[in-house]
Amino acid sequence: MIGKDDAGRRWSVGEVARASGTTVRALHHYDEIGLLRPSERTSSGHRRYTGEDVRRLYRLRALRTLGLSLEEIAVVLADSGDDLATMRGLLAAQLHGLEAHAVRVEQLTQQLRGLLGQIDTASMPDPDQFMTTLEMISVFETSFTDQQREDLARRRAELGSETIETAKTEWSGLVEELLRHVQDGTPVDDPAVRDLVARWDALANLFHADGTAGEPTRAAAQRMWAGNSDEIGRNLPWPVERMRDLVGYLERVRQSR
Repeated sequence: MIGKDDAGRRWSVGEVARASGTTVRALHHYDEIGLLRPSERTSSGHRRYTGEDVRRLYRLRALRTLGLSLEEIAVVLADSGDDLATMRGLLAAQLHGLEAHAVRVEQLTQQLRGLLGQIDTASMPDPDQFMTTLEMISVFETSFTDQQREDLARRRAELGSETIETAKTEWSGLVEELLRHVQDGTPVDDPAVRDLVARWDALANLFHADGTAGEPTRAAAQRMWAGNSDEIGRNLPWPVERMRDLVGYLERVRQSR
């Protein structure tokens, strides 16, 4: 039975293990290597952990989650004090790690939804469909850095599925309208065409961070199309050559402003 004394509450090794999701064996190991030694022991030698010990255990577990080895954690804990600034930095680092993991999960989720969508429209995707999906994953991964992919996925999460679907529908309509102008040879300084291109750019910018923060991913997206138009075009409902002509037309319209 654990009670309270003048210094506050004390926890047994079993209580700490259950509350923290750590095994008793791991706590014993931390004690043996000097990483987390309980501040007190009973007269019979049983470990008793104080509030400071529990805070140290939290820091230990958080650093372990971030991928540090026990040796590295020992160095960090030895150099850091039990203060608010240290705890805030640790919590911020752990939050960043969790957010990055969430972004990677979102990317994988989108890829799996694409394959499930193919399965829903056919009995089983053929090898070419799987190869196309793998090809597009490769194009995406080689065109954007890890940080840029995280930024794009985070932006998609912020927009939400409803906004994204609305944007896709609007973009499809813009493609059809602009392709007609390309076919008709409408001058690039035509006010109606400029308005369509302005809408196109606004729609594209929706998927990137605002202002200069979004420039890296916007530039990478342009390079991705320039270097992989054949692969990307195979996933679009319009012929690749027409889409190439459209992209060139868009650039001439922008230059004419």
